[in-house]
Amino acid sequence: MQNLQWFPGHMAKTRRLIEENLKMIDVVVEILDARIPYSGRNPYFNDIIKNKPRLIVLNKSDLADQSLTDAWINRYGGEGIKVIPISCATGAGVNKITAEARGLIQDKIDREREKGRNRTLKIMMVGIPNVGKSSLINRLAGKASTKTGDRPGVTRGKQWIRLKGDVELLDTPGILAPKFEDQEVAKRLAYTGAIKDEIINTELLAYSLCEYLRDNYADLLCARYKLESVDGFEGYEILERIGKKRGFVISGGEIDMERAANMVLDELRSAKIGRITLEKP
Repeated sequence: MQNLQWFPGHMAKTRRLIEENLKMIDVVVEILDARIPYSGRNPYFNDIIKNKPRLIVLNKSDLADQSLTDAWINRYGGEGIKVIPISCATGAGVNKITAEARGLIQDKIDREREKGRNRTLKIMMVGIPNVGKSSLINRLAGKASTKTGDRPGVTRGKQWIRLKGDVELLDTPGILAPKFEDQEVAKRLAYTGAIKDEIINTELLAYSLCEYLRDNYADLLCARYKLESVDGFEGYEILERIGKKRGFVISGGEIDMERAANMVLDELRSAKIGRITLEKP
């Protein structure tokens, strides 16, 4: 599979935007895809955010393997980071975010109150592309305050959004690391759609995805595509069998592998195969 790199110019601008606005922020809310709680973290955020209070939100938890979500919450909790699993699609867990963020600076709020002042809680939202930042902000604001779309790179500039209860959110565009040192990380990002399909060989990506599902979720894979077994099969063989089962046959009896690949990726992303997490702590 080809080396995956994707760092549009607006992402470099976003890094500067985050650095320039951080001093006026109380809490950073880092939004991750619950299916990739490690690969979905931009390692550069640690350099930029440093010691600023941080809350991790695991979005799309309704699409992820619950037992592994719990394991990741324990993992980050062990590092002293508060984690909340949520779903923007259903609204589950969303109403806990501002209260948990406020709790991280409660001492500052109390000191301001003693001086007769009400402190506005200023939150910065950060995350990689296509993780659901805009959908989350719309949920919190109760209205369509930002553009949303199921593709990376929709939000392009910073936006301040005022919420009830003296809370202001600063939305920032999704930002990936400029270089993926670990191509397994890049593949997991691509599986979930955080990297544009247009720059990827989707057939090769689907081969490796089929092998991951063979090793970790064979029962779900077989049930979805009515396969007797995938044990001992290579990724391309599994995809070929899926294409045959679905009737993706072209002239000469060949399987339309590109169509099969796109379908498997789409059905992973929509959880039609099942609730799947793509990495373990």
